[in-house]
This record gives sequence, structure tokens and C-alpha cells, in this order.
Amino acid sequence: MQGEVLTVEEVAKLLRVSRKTVEKLIYAKKLHAVKVGRVWRIPRAAVEAFLEGKEYREP
Repeated sequence: MQGEVLTVEEVAKLLRVSRKTVEKLIYAKKLHAVKVGRVWRIPRAAVEAFLEGKEYREP
């Protein structure tokens, strides 16, 4: 993974939704994320792809 990586909290603020909503998007595989230990990390490019309605592909 390259580029900026965001936390669930940061993505929730960007999307103006709750943490739970972001987690639901991750579990539904609508938002790409990687679990590091006990926490999720989301590439900024994945958030941008989600907002554009596109599928995220890792570089």
C-alpha cells in the first residue's frame, strides 16, 4: 500500500457518517480496508474511489 492511510475515525469525518457506518462499508466490501492488528486502515485512494463510485485497485 502506498500513499496516505486513514483511520476509521478520519474516514467517518470525511464522509460525515458514523464510525459504525464506515465499518459496515468495510464489512460489505464497499470500502477497501486493511486490518492492522485490531484496527482498520483505509487508503485515501480507496475513499476517493468510493466517492466516485469506482472500484479501488491496489497499486
